[in-house]
Amino acid sequence: MSSSSPDHSTTAASVISDHPSPPSRPAPWQSYDDDSDISELIEAEAQHMVAADYLRRCGDGSVDVRARLDAINWILKVQEFYSFHPVTAFLSINYMDRFLSLVSLPRGSSGWAYQLLSVACLSVAAKMEEPQVPLLLDLQLFHPTFVFHPKTLQRMELCLMSILKWTLRSVTPFHYLHYYFTNLPSSSSSSFSRAQLFSAASHLILATNRGNLFSPTWNGRFCLLLF
Repeated sequence: MSSSSPDHSTTAASVISDHPSPPSRPAPWQSYDDDSDISELIEAEAQHMVAADYLRRCGDGSVDVRARLDAINWILKVQEFYSFHPVTAFLSINYMDRFLSLVSLPRGSSGWAYQLLSVACLSVAAKMEEPQVPLLLDLQLFHPTFVFHPKTLQRMELCLMSILKWTLRSVTPFHYLHYYFTNLPSSSSSSFSRAQLFSAASHLILATNRGNLFSPTWNGRFCLLLF
């Protein structure tokens, strides 16, 4: 889909598309070691959660849960295709759910609104986490029903970030992994490398992410269940 470009599209382009790619960073599980770090993470989670009535909105039809699931499946396919970090996919879904908990997308839109939102969420998350990010047109893989013009996506990215109040460094389960890895009994981890444990945990986190609606403190509790 394409549309005419309003005056603020140039601003969106300068904020999003022309922003330099972030440098490579250590994996999240390398950063948080002790109880004080974990307490800070749990406290910070509340700033990156969906609105309190999100479950109700999903239940009463205000949120199209089928379209949401289709969007998540698409995000995970693109994440795998481009070998994005698992946290990039998780952030994309976090952004999408937080947006949907605050904004009602048009009903009867044949899915274009959710598709537009999912591409914008993945694009912003990739720009937060990945050293190299595909062009907006190249991001729209797997024969999408609609192909959006880059300027349309830039406006959607700006709208997304504004609705989220620019709080994009969300706490994810990946931030807790190092803490739990380092507290495993030695017999539990002797047969596996840290990378193997992280890979297995990442696959499980993303596999269960389809049904999760980001209730408070879910991230830390989920990681506890992994171990």
